[in-house]
Amino acid sequence: MTAGYTGKILRINLTHGSKSIIDTEQYEEFGGGHGIGSAIFWDLCQDKAISGYDPRNVITIMPGPNAGTCIPGGNRMELCGVGTFAYPVEWFTRSNIGGFFSSMLKFAGWDGIVIEGKASKPVWINIIDDKVIIEDATGLWGQLVNTAQAEIWRRVTGRDSFGEWLPLGDKQTTQGPSILCIGPGGENLSRLGTIQSGIGVSSSEGGLGGVWGSKNLKAISVLGTGSIKIADPVALIATRNWANALIGQKPAPVPNGRQVSCAGCFWKCKSRTQSGAYQDGMCLRGFYLTDPLPDGRTASDIYSLYGFNMNELAGVSLTDGVYVDKLYKMGVLGPGKPIDSSPVPFEKFGSAEYAESLCKAMANREGIGADLTEGLMRASAKWGRLEQDLASGLLHKAHWGYSWHWSLPNVEQPFSSMVSEREIVEHIFTSPRNGSILGSPEFMKMPAEKLVDMLSKKVIPYTNDPFMFDYNWQEPDGSNMKQALETGIYSEHKAKFVAWHRHYSRFYIQSVLYCDYICPCWFDPQAENWSGLTPEFETRFFNAVTGKNLSFAEGIEKGRKIWNTDRAIWVLQGRHRNMENLAPFMFTPAGSSVKTIDFRPPPAPGQIESPADDNPEGPPPLLPGAAPQAVYKNGQWASVAQANMYLDKAGVEQWKTHYYKFEGWDVETGWPTRNTLEELGLRKVADTLQKAGKLGKAK
Repeated sequence: MTAGYTGKILRINLTHGSKSIIDTEQYEEFGGGHGIGSAIFWDLCQDKAISGYDPRNVITIMPGPNAGTCIPGGNRMELCGVGTFAYPVEWFTRSNIGGFFSSMLKFAGWDGIVIEGKASKPVWINIIDDKVIIEDATGLWGQLVNTAQAEIWRRVTGRDSFGEWLPLGDKQTTQGPSILCIGPGGENLSRLGTIQSGIGVSSSEGGLGGVWGSKNLKAISVLGTGSIKIADPVALIATRNWANALIGQKPAPVPNGRQVSCAGCFWKCKSRTQSGAYQDGMCLRGFYLTDPLPDGRTASDIYSLYGFNMNELAGVSLTDGVYVDKLYKMGVLGPGKPIDSSPVPFEKFGSAEYAESLCKAMANREGIGADLTEGLMRASAKWGRLEQDLASGLLHKAHWGYSWHWSLPNVEQPFSSMVSEREIVEHIFTSPRNGSILGSPEFMKMPAEKLVDMLSKKVIPYTNDPFMFDYNWQEPDGSNMKQALETGIYSEHKAKFVAWHRHYSRFYIQSVLYCDYICPCWFDPQAENWSGLTPEFETRFFNAVTGKNLSFAEGIEKGRKIWNTDRAIWVLQGRHRNMENLAPFMFTPAGSSVKTIDFRPPPAPGQIESPADDNPEGPPPLLPGAAPQAVYKNGQWASVAQANMYLDKAGVEQWKTHYYKFEGWDVETGWPTRNTLEELGLRKVADTLQKAGKLGKAK
């Protein structure tokens, strides 16, 4: 078996209580993570168009070859299956999670887990090396995440903490089990249900926690005593030292706590309280902290303990107001109002008390909680407000019912989400100057021409096309539409960039499983030419672990194969070009993200508007979505702020045509063609689509 892999995948059928093994080797070409998960789903889920709550839904839990090693950002995992959150169709989807579970699963000797069927009563799965037991979870059902995990820990180890040697047959360990667990949200089939590992680390997107609840699966615990074979340990350590010297992050001070990371990583991006009892999350979780309860729990902690997706509850644009809070302030929602808010105290919105009341109402499907637990799109539709609130931007849901994620001016974010099945939440798209420099003043100093030249050399194999990074748009008066269509955001060049990143992400981020906070690393302020670690980072680590000699371009081609497999699944679920649209507000000034995500005080006059070239020492914006972008005008490149960008419907339609052509899909339907699928070794996929009458026509 190739180094980096254990050679076996655990397959569990909850209906029959059976366990079997899938040979990893037959799926190894897909890398791991999402790639293997997608391929297994294709093979095992006979009806791809089922609901996520259907017992026939196949759920995969897959680390990549990096898991269990010291690769920074490499100990991650993908969960795949038909989700329940997307609107209006429950697409086959993915969710990514870090922490320690992926490493422990590999140490136990498994490359992944496949879950099928539905148990007749609540269960949890207990994995200790090659010993797998489906345990009774009746006593755990209804418990909050932390309580359930603590009880599972006690049952597995016979103790409440770790640090001493624990005998396990003829082996022993100082570790305790790593646990994936749902809360009352998932148990009660909420479309916002999460799968938690610890408290702050979670698989949040897609509603997969509700899928676990529908299968009566409370948790999976794994404890391993083995190790991972590394093909070239010397090269692995040398590559880590090289990366650490360039982009290693020093821990930031945390009041009454400390900074922590996922297993093996040097980027300490999470914070943990001194007690260790509550939040160790990051990013949007840290924005929702007001009014803690006396025991120290914040609203963020409460959402995690109940197993709800806080982002989809709270939204991104906190400074601009959250949807339900806006409705409350408008007098539309409240006690006795057209939308009755009982039993949630909306007058205490944002507090921990409000959060706990809301979670209880959603978990019990009580009052307004019964609507909100279905997600804001379905709730708004029930209230008769969906059409008007999407048009005005009151409801910021741009992609399949997901909250937009700093979508504009970086159009690759909404375009990629539109042709995917969910909001992609990939941090490269907050600025093409991303990488180790998120929020760093150095990136503002690079002239636009030098930036696009550097980037165009990194997008292997589609190199030397600087217009892939041109952000020309139509401007409010439409005067710049010709440039936007020819080289800017609606051009074939931008279509090529989105295709590159869909393929890059499917393999390197979601299958090999590098953290998207690190990769791709475009920019390094410490390098003489400011060029970041991509593409060398991705291949050096992968080859050191596996012993392969994978080129960067070969990885992109593998990503294209995985992407087309996913596309075929969505086509069988009903996907068509005419469904791939954005919310109406994206085509109005309300679509600009900058004014709703800039959490700083207002900038000094001219600060954001000043091109980076003219103001190299000026402080950068807090979030890089507000950064000036590269535009090509009058034969020259310049950095220009695009703070008020919005999209044009005809322009987006042209972009879609360019994109489908580049992918080798039918431009009328968006369906893959036989030529494209067979070129990727997916003849059986083409045969299935043809039998279903959904194979794209070659032009």
